[in-house]
Amino acid sequence: MTVYKFTERAYAKMIFHAAKYPHLAVNGVLLGTKESGEIVDAIPLFHQCLYVTPMAEVALLQIDAFAQRENLVVAGYYAAPENFYENSVERAPAGKIADKIQENYKNACFVIIENKLMTLDQKSEAIKVYNCCSDSGRWSQVKGLILKSNITLQAVAALLQRGAMKEIIDFDNHLDNPENDWTNQFLNQDLQKILAMY
Repeated sequence: MTVYKFTERAYAKMIFHAAKYPHLAVNGVLLGTKESGEIVDAIPLFHQCLYVTPMAEVALLQIDAFAQRENLVVAGYYAAPENFYENSVERAPAGKIADKIQENYKNACFVIIENKLMTLDQKSEAIKVYNCCSDSGRWSQVKGLILKSNITLQAVAALLQRGAMKEIIDFDNHLDNPENDWTNQFLNQDLQKILAMY
C-alpha cells in the first residue's frame, strides 16, 4: 500500500488556501522530491477560474518550469470542493487536472481537503489522499501521513487563528496582479521560522 508523506509546508499551504476562500472551491498542485516522492510544497492554483483551460495550461507550464528549477516534480493535485458535503474525488473541482498529472507522473496523488474537518483548532488532519490504480484508472483512497503531525496541526491552528491564510497567493491573484508571487516564497520563509518554534 502506498503511503504519501506531506511536509508541514505542503499541508499548511493547502489548508490556508481553502481557509482563505471558505465560500469557494479551490485547487492547487503538489510538488514532490524526485527521489522519495515526499510532497514538499503546494502551489495554489485557482479560486475563481477552476475550469478555464487556457489559464490552467499557462499556470501548469510555469509550475512545471519552477519545479524543474527546484529539482522537484509535479507530484499531485489538491482540491477543496465548494459544497460542505461533497468531499469525494468524483465531485472534486477540475479533477481532469489530476488525471493529466497522473499521466505524466505515475505515482501522483489526489488530495481532497475535508471541509468538515476545516476548523480553527485543527484537531485532526483535514485531508483525504488518493492514488490512481493503473488497472482501473480510478482514484482510490490511500494513507496520507503528515510529517511531525501533532506539531504541524498545532502550528497551523495557531496561524489560522491569527489570520495567516490571508497571506497566501494563488494563481488567480497572480493573474489579477503579476507582482503577486504565486510561489509564496515569503510565506515559505515565514512558515519555516514559525514551525521551528514548535
